[in-house]
Amino acid sequence: MTPGTQLHDLTALEQAAAVRAGEVSPVELVEHVLRRIEDLDPGLGAFLTVTPERALTAARRAERRVRGGGELPPLHGVPTAIKDLNNTAGVRTTFGSTVLAENVPTVDDAVVTRLADAGTISVGKTSTPEFGFPCYTDNELVGPARCPWDPTRLAGGSSGGAAVAVAAGMLPVAQGSDGGGSIRIPASVNGLVGLKPSRGRVSNAPFGSDVTGLGTNGPLARTVRDAAALLDAMAGPVIGDPAWAPPLPPGETFLGAADRPPGRLRIGRHLESPMADAGLEPEVQTAFDDAARLLEELGHEVEDVPSGLLGADVLGAFERVWTLSGTLLPVPPERVGELRPLTRELRARGLALSAREAMEALTALRLFARRFTTATAGYDVLLAPVTTMTPRPLGWFDADGDGAADFERQKRYAAFTAVFNVTGHPAVSVPLYWTPDGLPVGTMLVGRPADEVTLVALAAQLEAARPWRHRHPPSWD
Repeated sequence: MTPGTQLHDLTALEQAAAVRAGEVSPVELVEHVLRRIEDLDPGLGAFLTVTPERALTAARRAERRVRGGGELPPLHGVPTAIKDLNNTAGVRTTFGSTVLAENVPTVDDAVVTRLADAGTISVGKTSTPEFGFPCYTDNELVGPARCPWDPTRLAGGSSGGAAVAVAAGMLPVAQGSDGGGSIRIPASVNGLVGLKPSRGRVSNAPFGSDVTGLGTNGPLARTVRDAAALLDAMAGPVIGDPAWAPPLPPGETFLGAADRPPGRLRIGRHLESPMADAGLEPEVQTAFDDAARLLEELGHEVEDVPSGLLGADVLGAFERVWTLSGTLLPVPPERVGELRPLTRELRARGLALSAREAMEALTALRLFARRFTTATAGYDVLLAPVTTMTPRPLGWFDADGDGAADFERQKRYAAFTAVFNVTGHPAVSVPLYWTPDGLPVGTMLVGRPADEVTLVALAAQLEAARPWRHRHPPSWD
């Protein structure tokens, strides 16, 4: 570590290297992030639950392993946190709802186990909106997750708490999940790298969203290399998974892909969304055009993707499938009134669907995914916006208490991301642009099916060409 460097200035991989070199201990890292959380979280709303005793116990265990010698995982001793949509045995898991405020699971989700096996140390549960439905993060338990670049604005969602924790320097990396943009949107809002892996790359065991196939876990980080290393820790199937992405060749890693040039790629500019009239705000359009120019300057072939690929009813089918999750919410009938207006609205829509309507919607999305994947197979990568607007003010979506109106605003705001949950393509938001008043605007890169390697290599090339690691929100120091 260089003189004057604070522990939160280090990337996750640098923290792990410092642990291996004996320059810092896992206990010191955990104590540092716990102090950061205590100082910063009251004004930002990143956490629903903090577990200092469990984290320090795990850190002491990690420290003993360091002293014992032998090879250590790439992220050994690095603090992180788990999104509160993921089950953690013995740790309160609320799903962002007062209905489950005291829920304590008896099992870990598979991704939680993998991250622990990789040597990372969870310090708690990051905030999420109620049952992960919205593309912003707010709940009745701790209130809104606020963008650290401007705390009068929402942090995005549904992995908003995770993104805030990383962007504010409370954590070097964090786990998120993405069923319609829930990693990429908060990454864009908070100036981070947020990677939604291919369908089947990271297991959703033991419960997961396997019926719809929309959701997956993935990393949020400040650098591409950290995101790749966290994906390495998460990736891999569990016996019984209904789908799995092909593994990398023996000896290869996603972290290794971040250190390789991507070659000259054919990149398609994709500006068609299911919301036909959802235009881009001028600053978002500027960010998109700027990214396209940078890709051309790096030697890539950039061209417009033909329009007309989405079809007439993909949005309607997605809406119906999205509401299906609401039919399975573990909410006793007598407590439905405690749910937020949006949750009640989507739950009611899902319950109103017939079995035939649900199957028709699922089938329509599968057919669309095949058509879209075939039509775009000639491109190595697609370039698209993440959101149509800059970060939204607190209360912008739901201040009127109308769940249906809230949902319509979300559809217009997040008009591009959900397509790639339907198709299962890997996609990443990279922080290439900041507005004149200092707000991040991410740009989305979409890879071929199961080709996170090219996506990681290209994102790393962009980061080298226009570094962003030095950018920090005002609360950083």
